[in-house]
Formats: sequence, structure tokens, C-alpha cells
Amino acid sequence: MNIRFSGFGGQGIVLSGYIYGVAAVFDGKKALQTQSYGSESRGGGCRSDVIISEDEIFELAPPSLDVLVALSQAAYDTYLPALKENGTLILEDDLVDTGNGSGHRTFRIKATDIAHKKFGRKIMANMVMLGFICAIMEAVSRESLERAIMDNVPKGTETANQQAFEEGYRIGRGEAR
Repeated sequence: MNIRFSGFGGQGIVLSGYIYGVAAVFDGKKALQTQSYGSESRGGGCRSDVIISEDEIFELAPPSLDVLVALSQAAYDTYLPALKENGTLILEDDLVDTGNGSGHRTFRIKATDIAHKKFGRKIMANMVMLGFICAIMEAVSRESLERAIMDNVPKGTETANQQAFEEGYRIGRGEAR
């Protein structure tokens, strides 16, 4: 499975991809995570690619995407062509306009708004998004994602990040029905 997390610097894109890859390893799978971002630490384009496989991985970048997670309009516009015809699109609803739609299996969540209103921090949108993805995709287990989050978020933020993950998961379970 090839997944691209994309958006702009300051949204936690790289951390999201890293955590997702670690969770896959916790599940006993092979995973490779790469990242690319502009010279700006906040506001510039950013992506994190994760390749997950039962077998050895010999590619450093996915040739095409099974899943595109886009948290900005620029990311959607730039990376949509790499998404397979039968791929899954997961969007930050307030920041991405698909026009007439892309024809892909599409899910939307207002992760930034939820993070701001429920937790007082927009930066936690990435954890809301990870919970949402976990609920609708089930490519990695919930337990492994929770463990990867707890192992990789800054000390002292574990509880808040776990709560943001849970909120996204709850919303995703509603979408998956």
C-alpha cells in the first residue's frame, strides 16, 4: 500500500507519515517512510510517503498512490494525478475544494476545525486525521497506531494527542458505516 500525507509545513505531515509507518512495523509489516518539504519550516509544501508491504520494499518512492491524504489545496492539485484510478482520497474539508469531484473514493473531515474547537490547538489536526484514517482504512491496527503515537509525540502531550486521535477515530467510524 502506498500512502502520501500532504499539505504544508506546520500541519504535522511528516510526523503523521512517520507514525503511520511505525504502526505498520508494530503490526509486523515492512514499511518505508520518506519526506519532502520546502525550505520554509511553516507554510511551504510538505509531503510524507509511506510504503507498506508484507514483502521487502525496494522502492524509495511510490510509483503511484493507493491513498492520498491532502490537507491543503496545493497538495491536492499537485498530487492527485499520482492517485490510482481506484484510489482513496482523504481530504481536509475546510482547505480542499475538489470542484466537480475527482471520481475517487473520497472522505472528508474538518480535522483542523475539530482540533481547534475541541482541543484549542490546530496543530493537533494531524492526530484527528490519523484517527479518522485508522477508522476508515484499517491498513494498520488501532492498537499499533496508538502505540506509535504515544512513542513519538512530544513528552507531556501524549494524553491530548491520544484524545485527538480518538475523536478522529469516532468520526471515521461514523463515516465507515
